[in-house]
Amino acid sequence: MRERQQLDEAVTAIRKLEQDLEDAATLIELGEMEGDQASIAEGEAGIRAVEKEAASRQVETLLSGEADGFDTYLEVHAGAGGTESQDWANMLHRMYYRWAERRKFKVEIVEMTDGEEAGIKGATLLIKGHNAYGWLKTESGVHRLVRISPYDSNARRHTSFASVWVYPVVDDRIEIEIKESDCRIDTYRSSGAGGQHVNTTDSAVRITHNPTGIVVACQQERSQHKNRATAWNMLRARLYEAELKKREEKANAEAASKTDIGWGHQIRSYVLQPYQLVKDLRTGTQSTDPDEVLDGDLDPFMEASLAQRVYGGGEEVSDID
Repeated sequence: MRERQQLDEAVTAIRKLEQDLEDAATLIELGEMEGDQASIAEGEAGIRAVEKEAASRQVETLLSGEADGFDTYLEVHAGAGGTESQDWANMLHRMYYRWAERRKFKVEIVEMTDGEEAGIKGATLLIKGHNAYGWLKTESGVHRLVRISPYDSNARRHTSFASVWVYPVVDDRIEIEIKESDCRIDTYRSSGAGGQHVNTTDSAVRITHNPTGIVVACQQERSQHKNRATAWNMLRARLYEAELKKREEKANAEAASKTDIGWGHQIRSYVLQPYQLVKDLRTGTQSTDPDEVLDGDLDPFMEASLAQRVYGGGEEVSDID
């Protein structure tokens, strides 16, 4: 039913584009025959609107992967660098939260570990919405920030790193066998606010999958039972994402594994001082308004990386200082 609905929406949208284009062309033709400049201008505006909508629909066609229509988990982890990188991880966490809100997606914080002084060591978001994983799947990688540190009394320029990891929420129809004997389950006290219950009960759950080394954690609910169920779902999703990655690597004949959270591995750089620029190192896409990007304006970067993944191409892009 979900697939049928998506196909029905796609066909309806194309038919509407065809009708709008025909209406606009007819309006221009009548305006030229009668010398009515207002009708011509209205028809031209209609064609521009059709062009804009067609470009948006073209991006949607890039989201045709096996799991693109699924909801998604998004993890953010601070790199080495203490408070500076933990603050950057928190900024990334907020950026993706705001992006999801802009698209009217539902967002839940599954797990979050606060930093010692500021920021976060890591966090996991559950983002629910149509094609959530498809949009976010190219965001996995290391993100680099360059700015004058608010935590440095000498106002020196600092470079910080944080990583983002995206994997789809597994559909119930997809069967993934996990042996409990291959997993280690740990319980601990939640670190977030939540009243007396959080401080006295080991409600948070962490599962380690020994064969792959994958670790998932959940402290969203007050009930350990619910957190355990969510953690198992997250583990299934991570294993499914790993399998999708293997298939993609085989199809593209290239190995792209998770890299160190440090220099030389970044996919995007965000420079706030001495000038302002955000640059994607895979596609060359740039923005001179990092404040807007950090407030969730990520669509141009996502569209470019999706197009590159589908159509290939792209030259080597040099990083910015």
